[in-house]
Amino acid sequence: MPDPTWISLLPPLLAIVLAIWTRQVYLSLAAGVWLGWTVLNDWNPLAGLGDAIEAVVGVLGDAGNARVILFTLVIGALIATVEAAGGVRGFVAWIERRGLVTGGRGARVLAFLVGVVIFIESNITVLVAGAVSRPLFDRHRHSREMLAYLIDSTSAAICVLIPLNAWGAYVLVLLAEQGIDDPLRLFVSAIPMNLYALCAVVLAAFVAVTGWAVGPMRRAEDRAEDGELFDADAAPMLDEEALVPEPTMRIPPRAINMLLPLGVMVLTMPLGLWITGDGDMLAGSGSTSVLWAVLAGLAVAWVLMLAQRGLSVDELTKTGLRGAGGMLGMALVLLLALALGAVARELGTGAFVAGAVADVLPPPVLLPLVFLTGAFIAFSTGTSWGTFAIMIPIAVPAAAALGLPAAPFLAAALSGGIFGDHASPISDTTIVSSLAAATDHIAHVRTQLPYASLAATVAALGFAVIGATL
Repeated sequence: MPDPTWISLLPPLLAIVLAIWTRQVYLSLAAGVWLGWTVLNDWNPLAGLGDAIEAVVGVLGDAGNARVILFTLVIGALIATVEAAGGVRGFVAWIERRGLVTGGRGARVLAFLVGVVIFIESNITVLVAGAVSRPLFDRHRHSREMLAYLIDSTSAAICVLIPLNAWGAYVLVLLAEQGIDDPLRLFVSAIPMNLYALCAVVLAAFVAVTGWAVGPMRRAEDRAEDGELFDADAAPMLDEEALVPEPTMRIPPRAINMLLPLGVMVLTMPLGLWITGDGDMLAGSGSTSVLWAVLAGLAVAWVLMLAQRGLSVDELTKTGLRGAGGMLGMALVLLLALALGAVARELGTGAFVAGAVADVLPPPVLLPLVFLTGAFIAFSTGTSWGTFAIMIPIAVPAAAALGLPAAPFLAAALSGGIFGDHASPISDTTIVSSLAAATDHIAHVRTQLPYASLAATVAALGFAVIGATL
């Protein structure tokens, strides 16, 4: 479509409306892909359906896309294997034996630091930080709502600031789909302007150090100080142990069974970028490096279990397959999101939006609008990755068409997706945070919202200031 019109907006708009109405992200993204290819086939729905199916298959034809999707499955296998190895329980016992956490502040700071250090994937961050910190929070009479807030705020917000992980690889794939020559350099240049993620992390650090509790969080902390884990009408979500295998009883829980695989995974990521970039990390392949990293972590976990005779090869295989199966939903979202981004580029959606707002909205208004639009989509759908797939193909080409730098627009789109995901009660990260902290889900959403709203207000004002300088 050489001259895009308002029709180019229909596929992403359909995905948004259906996601809000049905809360079925998979069907909504698929419908957007189908409509896009129907438009490109002169409104022939059968031809559009055929091309849509081929487009989804074509996503896997790109090696980078296939690696990121495979990573999503392997990370599930690693989570299950580390838990089955007793690594999490062993690390908690190691912390307690050495008295490294002697008070409430230490428990809060530990939860924050674990979230910062384990930045490869948001669900790993949440599950590990929650499992490690929950016994310490209970012991020092801090609310599980506070724990859920800290681990939620140091999951997606940290992950989206690091190009050396799955989030970075995903964003790089989306940017490459838009024809960006150097996606990694653009991503890195957008990090200092990713205002919501930065504000959320700084605010979480302040809360971890000071214990500042406001509104519903203050009431939850007061209740915990009285020795009550939950409100009278609370419905605590299941512990994350219900989602992963029970640790093997053949060997005692050992911290090394968690620390070594995760350490190898974290260190392998930059090494992979250096190797694939021929000595230049910024020129490396994010998708290749993140896949190498998680496979290396999984291999180390296997070696540890076989050497300690904790699990057999057959048991390790079954555990890994079970964990991978738990990530199929996320892999499907990724597949459909990439297909929707590709068809939006074919339709010229970003170019049309740029032309529509060029004479109407100045940058001081446009950047906050990108942020708030992304936040609305993510809040309504519960997925930041799906939001990135909708917003990046609009925001980045729009910046190019307006003759403006792409980095602020990318940062605004990423920030909006993170805020909406952070505040949404249907977000997978929000739900997993409630699971990992073993707290009432709605209580987590209610106590977290004032902090998320404060960070979002600062971010929106910051984007207006950045826009005024463009």
